[in-house]
Amino acid sequence: MNSLTDVVKNLLLINVVVYFALTLPFFANYYDYFVLYPLDTPRFHPIQILTHMFNHGGISHLFFNMLTLYFFGPNVERVWGPRKFLFYYLVCGLGSVLLHVLFGGGSAVLGASGAISGVLLAFAFLYPNAKVMLLIPPIPLKAKYLVMILLAVDLYLGISGASTGIAHFAHLGGALIGAILIQLFKRNPDFMR
Repeated sequence: MNSLTDVVKNLLLINVVVYFALTLPFFANYYDYFVLYPLDTPRFHPIQILTHMFNHGGISHLFFNMLTLYFFGPNVERVWGPRKFLFYYLVCGLGSVLLHVLFGGGSAVLGASGAISGVLLAFAFLYPNAKVMLLIPPIPLKAKYLVMILLAVDLYLGISGASTGIAHFAHLGGALIGAILIQLFKRNPDFMR
């Protein structure tokens, strides 16, 4: 098992602390600052573009996002280094907002899923043939195929307008921004080193 890297460890800690802090009565008045509301509503505040990715819509949402970060993030951070990894993670999370706002149907969004989609894409780029064991069903799959399947499902469900309660276009936005950044990193390997 890979040991945790510094940035991944801190991201895990921040996400868990924010999630549980916002359940406490003392912090209840701040909850709206950690959800990205539609830009044309009075509940929107610009800070939400950043803070929404540190809150989650339930314990299972938090668990699966952090589990994915725990398993895939350290491998990416070790290759790119902490500064480049943190930059990539945050920009993927911010970029996820773009597609969600354009195609997400004007709904509120929260969670690290856009950034996590970017991390999965980066892992698949760096380790395309690494075998990943799925949880449900428990079968091994190469990382490159796992990412292609997940993005295809997000695209299909996003376009179909299925009411899943998941921000599929935010996932796609994080992956799209991730793909752009990966190309930037390939052209300039010393970027953020």
